[in-house]
Amino acid sequence: MSILVPQAVANRILLLRDQRVMLDADLADLYGVETRALNQAVKRNADRFPGDFMFQLNADEKAEVVANCDHLAKLKFSRSLPYAFTEHGALMLGNVLKSSRAIEVSLLVVRAFVQIREMLSAHKDISAKLDQMERKLSSHDQAIAGLIDAIRQLMNPPAPARRGIGFTANIDSKPRNKK
Repeated sequence: MSILVPQAVANRILLLRDQRVMLDADLADLYGVETRALNQAVKRNADRFPGDFMFQLNADEKAEVVANCDHLAKLKFSRSLPYAFTEHGALMLGNVLKSSRAIEVSLLVVRAFVQIREMLSAHKDISAKLDQMERKLSSHDQAIAGLIDAIRQLMNPPAPARRGIGFTANIDSKPRNKK
């Protein structure tokens, strides 16, 4: 029996259908059972695995997972479509399999999901701060551009209006009354 760490489990967590999940093959490996036996236990206890606990991948999702995850290359030639288990589904597997290893692994899986959730939370905070800084810099850039335009206008003042040389009669003006 190998010693597992949450990081090793976290590396097997995938994002499918906007959910963090683990595939049946990975969970079977962690729990120390065959994938076929794991799926049979799930089918025997179908009422414990509603749609928000697990779902079956379609052919496109399977192809994408096999292409992106080297450790899942063995799924490429499997005729059956794998199942994906959410955090709750993976924990429920520990209850269904009923072994001491299953209890240890289910706790480890939950810790891995929590670790990922905390990392994402930290990244969201950093991302929000970066967005805030970008907005500030953008407003500063606009203000600096306005200052540069104002300085350029001051450096190049408009030429004063020149009067023509000689006498010009202003016909539109009213004549002055002389007293």
